[in-house]
Amino acid sequence: MEKLDGVANTLYVPLYGRIYVSKKFPEYFYDEMALKIEEKFTSGISKGSFEYTNMAYGARYYNMDKMIIKFIEEHKISNIILLGIGLETAYDRITQKCGLGEVNYYGIDLPEVIEIRKKYFGERKQETLIAGDMFEMEWKEQIDTSIPTLLIVSGVFQYFFEDKIIEFIKNLKKEFPYGELVFDTARKKTGLRFANWYIRRTGNLEALMHFYIEDSVDFSKKTDTILVEELTFFKDARELLRKKLNFITKLFMKIADSKRQALIIHLKW
Repeated sequence: MEKLDGVANTLYVPLYGRIYVSKKFPEYFYDEMALKIEEKFTSGISKGSFEYTNMAYGARYYNMDKMIIKFIEEHKISNIILLGIGLETAYDRITQKCGLGEVNYYGIDLPEVIEIRKKYFGERKQETLIAGDMFEMEWKEQIDTSIPTLLIVSGVFQYFFEDKIIEFIKNLKKEFPYGELVFDTARKKTGLRFANWYIRRTGNLEALMHFYIEDSVDFSKKTDTILVEELTFFKDARELLRKKLNFITKLFMKIADSKRQALIIHLKW
C-alpha cells in the first residue's frame, strides 16, 4: 500500500470503513467495488478501528448516494463531480442502481492520488479523472458547465479553514451556474475532538481537522447560497441495524444525531 503525505494519506481510511460496513451490514450499505479493491491490499481492514468510526464512513456514503441518485433522477443529463475523489467508488455504486444514462462523472484529486486510483481502477466508461488541486479550479476547463452539476466534497473540507472554503464555494458558484454542492462537516468545534483524537491514533498528525459549521443557515449566507437540506448521519442506520450494532456504537450514534455533531449539507445557487 502506497504511503502518501498529509491529507492525501487519508484516502485509505474511508475505504476501510466502506469495506467494514459492506462485510458486516450489507443490508444497510454494500460497496462491491470496495470489496474487490481490498484484495489488492496486504494490510486488510485497519486494525484497531472502532465500529462507530466505520459506521460514520458508511453512513456518509449511504446518505450522499441517495442525494446523488435523486439529483440524477431530477436532471437526467448532468455532471457528477467528486472533488477530492481519493479511492471513492460512488461511480460503481450509482451506476449499478441507475445505469450509465447521460451522466458525466468526474474525479478531481492530487496527481499522486489520481495515479494510485488509475492503478486500482483503470479506465471506466463515462468517468474522467483530472489531476490537480481542487481549490485552484483549472479542472473546470475540461467540464461542460452549462448543464446541471452536482459537486460532492466528501471528507475533504474538514482539513482546511473556513475562509478558504467560503472562497472556494463562491468560485464554484461563479463557474457552475447550474450547480449544487453536497459536503459533510462537523457541527461546532466540539464535533472535531473525537475525529482528531482518532487521527492522532493513526499517527498522521499532518491531517488534523479544522473546519466545522456552527449554523448551516448562517454558513449559506456567508457563501451566498441556498440551504437545501441538512442531514444527520445515522437516522436510517439506527433504525435498520438497532439489534446488530454494539451498544457503545448505538450510544455514540444517538448522541451524534441528537446533538447534530456530524452533518451532511446540501447547498444550491
